[in-house]
Amino acid sequence: MKKNILKSSVENASLNILLQIAIRCLTFVINAFVLRHVSQNEIGITNVRLLLLESTILFLSREAFRRACLTDTLHHNWLKVINLIWLSVPICAVICTVCGYIWLRLLSQPDVSVTVYYEFGVWSILISCIIELCCEQLYIVSQAFLFVKLQVVLEIINIVVRTLVYTSMVLYSDGQNAVLAFSFAQLASVIAYTVSFYIYFWYYTKQKNKDFPFKTMWEFFPNFSGKKWSECVDFPLFLLLWSFLKQGFMKQLLTDGERYVMTLFNTLQFDQQGVYDVVNNLGSLAARFLFKPVETSAYFYFSQLVQREVSIKKQIQQDSNRIKEAASVLECLLRVNSSIGLTVLSFGQAYAKLALFLYGGSALATGIGPVLLQLHCLAILFLAVNGITECYAAATMNVTELNKYNMEMVVLSVIFLFISLLFSTLLGAIGFILANCCNFIFRIFQCGQYILLEYKDTNYSPLKGLLPKKSFICCLILSITGTMYSEAKYYDENKFTHVLIGGAMFVITISVWLYEEMSTFRFLSKVYSSKHN
Repeated sequence: MKKNILKSSVENASLNILLQIAIRCLTFVINAFVLRHVSQNEIGITNVRLLLLESTILFLSREAFRRACLTDTLHHNWLKVINLIWLSVPICAVICTVCGYIWLRLLSQPDVSVTVYYEFGVWSILISCIIELCCEQLYIVSQAFLFVKLQVVLEIINIVVRTLVYTSMVLYSDGQNAVLAFSFAQLASVIAYTVSFYIYFWYYTKQKNKDFPFKTMWEFFPNFSGKKWSECVDFPLFLLLWSFLKQGFMKQLLTDGERYVMTLFNTLQFDQQGVYDVVNNLGSLAARFLFKPVETSAYFYFSQLVQREVSIKKQIQQDSNRIKEAASVLECLLRVNSSIGLTVLSFGQAYAKLALFLYGGSALATGIGPVLLQLHCLAILFLAVNGITECYAAATMNVTELNKYNMEMVVLSVIFLFISLLFSTLLGAIGFILANCCNFIFRIFQCGQYILLEYKDTNYSPLKGLLPKKSFICCLILSITGTMYSEAKYYDENKFTHVLIGGAMFVITISVWLYEEMSTFRFLSKVYSSKHN
């Protein structure tokens, strides 16, 4: 397994990227159709209010467990780890109780003319989150033992069931009761996902694999009978978990801060929230396609290669090749992600209006929508860099550094919420995107400082990956100039010509980038091959 850490990380990222592209292309087409049948008010309720509830519960309940329990998995005592993971279920129940009360009693309720199924929607989220946490131990085991294809298949099942149920119900009711359709789709997809996980591992344990520590399904359930706490739970892992739990509250505020502000302070109406969410989802395609799968795999890779409690200098003395590889992979990931972000920023300025027109029709392509999407392209650049720097920091910080980082996150969260409220009050939806950009800049600076100090007085400078090559920058400048001119001249009269011009410039830009970064890809291929062999 040691030899397969990078191999499985790359395979995991590759399969997830291909999965995301295939699924998102399908859902892109379906959503483009559904958007013409569902009101913007209901989109705001489901995609902002209800999905915010789901992301809040799941992030606070499971993110810390995933980060902690996927650290140094080669040396786990799995009996203790399984007991620890199951603590996520009661934590989830407590969070569901608090959040459910807030969403049903304290927040403003949608008018009955918009939907009468809001309360049912909230309950569907609460129940589905608890169900999903009941298979969390299976998810962590599948990650730790490199069940890459299993995770891809289960993700396909989850998304396909959700999409089919939601779309069929929306079309059957001719666009009415979209909140009810969303609620049933939520429950159906989570049940299918959880049941599929248990069926697979029930079958797998029947095969009696010698290298797999779990021999029966009962070993995936907690076992606290007649034992002391110290014998039931891995205490050092618990301390690491506690650090991640504290960090999780702050990170969630930073991740979905704008949604909390618009939900708690009503800075945008439901229909305005709907437009903002559609633009945000369209602008975040690159993040879902590429950045998130890469970050997930990179976190696992760095957490296995770099020891948390040992300084980089000491690790270099112990095994310089291992640290050299980690630093080089970090540099390569920063270069690739930042290049993608710069490309999105450059071409997004001239094609934001066209993308919205194709996605949601002329109503979405007029007004503030194109401006929001153009600004969102800038946020994507910062998001691309922040994802890798934050992923590396979270995977390699020791407990003391994590606690310090948590305190800094508290300050950042307060600043971000204040900026979001101020900017959104003054500028509306545009203010949220500008506040997000500020948020990412602060976080990049924070994690960048950690990486600089980590590699200070060594021969490695992984942050050099943030500096793009000259020819690539020249191509981007030419591209943004040419495509903006093309939009002004051809968008209204001949959209196809506008697309052809952008396509040609995109091919040229990517070709130059691939040529300049040939050494980067050779290195990644070499490392991958060495791990494979």
